[in-house]
Amino acid sequence: MTSKEKKTLPETKDSSTEELKRRFKAHPALFIGTVVILVIVIVAFVFVPAFVPGTGLGASPDLTFGTYDKTPITYIPGGYFAQIRENITRNQQNAGQDISNPYMDYQIWRAAFEQTVVHTAILQEMKSAGYSIPDDTVDREVARLPQFQENGAFSVIKYRQLDTASRSALWRQVHDELIKERYTGDMMGLLISSKEAPFIKAMASPERTFEMVSFSLDGYPESEITAFASSNAALFQTVRLSKITIKTSEAEAKQVLGNIQNGTTTFEEAAKTHSVDTSTAEKGGDMGIKMAFEFTAEIPNAAEREAVIALAKGNFSPVIKTDAGWTFFRAEEDPRPADTADAAVVQKIKAYIMDSARGRVEDWFINQADSFAADSQARGFDTVAGERELEKKLFGPVPLNYGSNQLLPPLDTSITELSGAAANENFWQTAFSTPLNTASKPIVTGNNVLVLYPVEEKPADETNAGYIETAYSSYWLSYIMEQKISRHFITSDKLKDDFFTVYFKYFSPAN
Repeated sequence: MTSKEKKTLPETKDSSTEELKRRFKAHPALFIGTVVILVIVIVAFVFVPAFVPGTGLGASPDLTFGTYDKTPITYIPGGYFAQIRENITRNQQNAGQDISNPYMDYQIWRAAFEQTVVHTAILQEMKSAGYSIPDDTVDREVARLPQFQENGAFSVIKYRQLDTASRSALWRQVHDELIKERYTGDMMGLLISSKEAPFIKAMASPERTFEMVSFSLDGYPESEITAFASSNAALFQTVRLSKITIKTSEAEAKQVLGNIQNGTTTFEEAAKTHSVDTSTAEKGGDMGIKMAFEFTAEIPNAAEREAVIALAKGNFSPVIKTDAGWTFFRAEEDPRPADTADAAVVQKIKAYIMDSARGRVEDWFINQADSFAADSQARGFDTVAGERELEKKLFGPVPLNYGSNQLLPPLDTSITELSGAAANENFWQTAFSTPLNTASKPIVTGNNVLVLYPVEEKPADETNAGYIETAYSSYWLSYIMEQKISRHFITSDKLKDDFFTVYFKYFSPAN
């Protein structure tokens, strides 16, 4: 029954039903997934056409979309890639999707490619490990396939209705699926603790409902910005410089500078002729108006940077080494202090603070939040929120769903201030340790500082909690493992991914 058609299956008289029950109880999700895949594979193998549907390409193009560990990932009519593509297409059609849409077509092909990569990679990994499936085991699994059953037993007549090539291909596909099932089962056993499901169940209860106010970092007051600018005046000096950067050598850069200084050429002409900095060369080297801090990356040496920024109008810097090559500058204006009366200047300083001194902003708002929390505890959350013109928002009930486990009720992401909070450990620890009807400590999450006010706590419905534990064990773990395995192989250095090139060569609308 292998590819050499070594024997005919005998009538199966052992209890197929009991064996199915045993396999289902051992790994329900894996068992169901395997049966579904095998049925899909069989249907796709029988009905797959001899050409790629809708392309008119026939079987002649070399549709090799890449390799995994030097094994080609090739679309062959009737092969695994083709079968998976047909299955995904059918599912999308059943879901009411327009599969003629070019974007949908691309997504279908890409999903089929990635599943084929994972399929190939698992078989390669198991082969490298020396694992093999006994032929008799594969024979028994083929005999249990639904299409060969009649009156609860294996039918030789139904089996022999398949031609030799189809039987061999089917046997090979069952063989491969058993190897993949073993790989996945072993991975589950290695990586999943028996304590995980009870732990997830415990996360489901209790559920809390919260009121909340937030302080947006975008509201950092202008008075604080100008105070920072005043105490860090050197960072925000305004300068206007031109520059020329030579890629080849320091000697050539010095020669160009000398030619400018002795009048052989002008700075502007030299910039257009010699400078490799395309953003300034066409403008005669003019860099426009900048602040001192903007030169930090371009001129890493602090002493050289300070000397360039301090240049008086018309003066040249010496040639200095920069990441782009060898550079010299000319001052177009004298340096001057930042004009904090100019709104555009203030915004630029604010952008620097938010990028390079964000902790200062967070600390300022944490102090505001601490003051609010203390005041609200004494005079009431609603009262103080109203006095300070802070919008109060309500969310929950929600359990301690750290990491947004999809089996548990999620945070209300329509509340923008909660964006990113699901993965914030401090958020959850504070939310569920703060006593009811008490303002929490400030929580920094994303671009906001939050103060939570838990108003209600209740146990989760026990039936729902039990369902969560069962679903986690029977479905969710398998799903997560599948995603992790897929990511592992799709991002592996062993994968040479030519999908984009091949797809758009043969299947883009233009072709």
